[in-house]
Amino acid sequence: MTAGRQATADRARVSVVLCTCNGARFLPAQLDSLLAQTRPPDEVVAVDDGSTDASFELLTAFRASAEARGIEVVLRRNPRNLGSLRNFESALRLAGGGLIFLCDQDDVWYPDKIARIEGVFRSRSELLLLHTDARLVDAQGAPLGRGLFQAIGLSPRELAQVHAGGGFEVLLRRSIVTGATAAFRRELLPAALPFPETWVHDEWLAMVAAIHDGLDTLAERWIDYRLHPGNQIGIRTRPLLGPLFSSADDARHVARRHHFRRVGEKLAALERFLATRADFPPSRRQALAAARRHARLRAAPPASWRHRAGAVLAELASGRYHRYSFGLRSAVADLLALE
Repeated sequence: MTAGRQATADRARVSVVLCTCNGARFLPAQLDSLLAQTRPPDEVVAVDDGSTDASFELLTAFRASAEARGIEVVLRRNPRNLGSLRNFESALRLAGGGLIFLCDQDDVWYPDKIARIEGVFRSRSELLLLHTDARLVDAQGAPLGRGLFQAIGLSPRELAQVHAGGGFEVLLRRSIVTGATAAFRRELLPAALPFPETWVHDEWLAMVAAIHDGLDTLAERWIDYRLHPGNQIGIRTRPLLGPLFSSADDARHVARRHHFRRVGEKLAALERFLATRADFPPSRRQALAAARRHARLRAAPPASWRHRAGAVLAELASGRYHRYSFGLRSAVADLLALE
């Protein structure tokens, strides 16, 4: 990562990186919204991950329309399905722009999205990755009456913490970045590639940006984020506590343990990534270690009530339930083997 992040007075070359996999149903609306941008992209990199529907044919037709408007299109088709993580990684390696936008196959961008986000980057030389809110719509494009940030329970406190440079600490607690809303400077890529297997591509790019104090978020909504049964990832919502006792308690308990095992694996990969970085602040290194210990406890709390109660109460008293989970709510769930 270079020391100086250069904001240029000239228009940076903009790349849109689009990955598809059997997305023909919604892809035309997304492609039309790219062509409708008031500030068109200079390049669209589209990589299809072995679709068996008409996705690649739609991309081929789009290439002709885009190139007629002066937009360069790099089009590839994987002979076999790589999965979302490796497909995005391969596509990002092909992007040539100084400013790169991640694009899903089933959303709709508002006409001024690229122009507005480019303006933010031009005015803020320290910024590496920016993500925004989105309007949630159903499969037919009808508004669902809420936004992405509302759906994931993103709090004003978390937003303020990110604005103040605390993005790393927020991301240790949970993911808040949705790739479909995100754009980043090209200089982030060499630091972030290759993507670790345990991370989702947008989560990892955001974390690396936060490590370099270059992450921020905006509450503006510049896309319609479509929710439908075929979403590959979808939004990572914060579940409600729900009833204290129900027939689903055991299932939630198993799901929680699995989730925190995955969190522990992700944090271990992050520790390996940071092992050789002597400039990484000791306070953040300690926070990372504490977050990993917290995930380990939540993944495998003591089996006996007495020992579990002691461990959970000690963890609650340390403040780690509030820093890395959802406070008392999470502690109660662990104590009663819920969630």
